[in-house]
Amino acid sequence: MKFTETKLKGAFIIELEPFNDLRGSFARTFCANEFKEHGLNTHMVQSNLSVSHPKHTLRGMHFQVQGAEEAKLMRCQKGSILDTIIDIRKDSDTYCQYVQLELTDKNNTMLYVPEGFAHGFLTLEEDCEVFYQVSEFYQPGKESGIRWNDPLFGVVWPTNNPVISEKDAAHPNYIK
Repeated sequence: MKFTETKLKGAFIIELEPFNDLRGSFARTFCANEFKEHGLNTHMVQSNLSVSHPKHTLRGMHFQVQGAEEAKLMRCQKGSILDTIIDIRKDSDTYCQYVQLELTDKNNTMLYVPEGFAHGFLTLEEDCEVFYQVSEFYQPGKESGIRWNDPLFGVVWPTNNPVISEKDAAHPNYIK
C-alpha cells in the first residue's frame, strides 16, 4: 500500500498495490503494522456496506461526538463516488477546510478519515457499493451532521439536486 497524506493532517489517500497474474489480482486493503507506521488508528471494530441505487445519492455530512468519534477507512467496491471530508477539529491548522477524492471500483484507492472529520459521499453513477471500516461502535445519540451544502465550507458538488434522506437534508449549518 502507498500512503499519501492529504492537505488535511491525518487524512490519507491509500493506493492499493495489486499483484496481477493469469488468475486475476490480489491486494492487501489493511495492514495494522503499515497503518501504525503512519500514525493511523488500527483499531477497526465494525465493517459497513452502503448500497446506493440512484446516481447522485448523497450520504452525509456525518460525524460523531462525545467520545464516539470514528476513524474511517473508505473504499468503493462497485461504481464510483466522490468522497468528501471536512476538518472540524477546532485546534487544527486546516479547520473548516475540505478534501474530495474520487473512489472507484477500478482505481485501487481508499481514503483514511481520522477522528474529528465530517464525512460524506456522492455516488457518481447508479448502483454503487461502498465498504468501510470504523474505529468505534455505532452509538445512537452520539451522531451529528452538517448540511451538505453549507456555504461556510464551499464544497463543490457535481449536482445541486442530490438524492438525500430526510435526516441528512435536515442537518443544520455548522456553527463555527
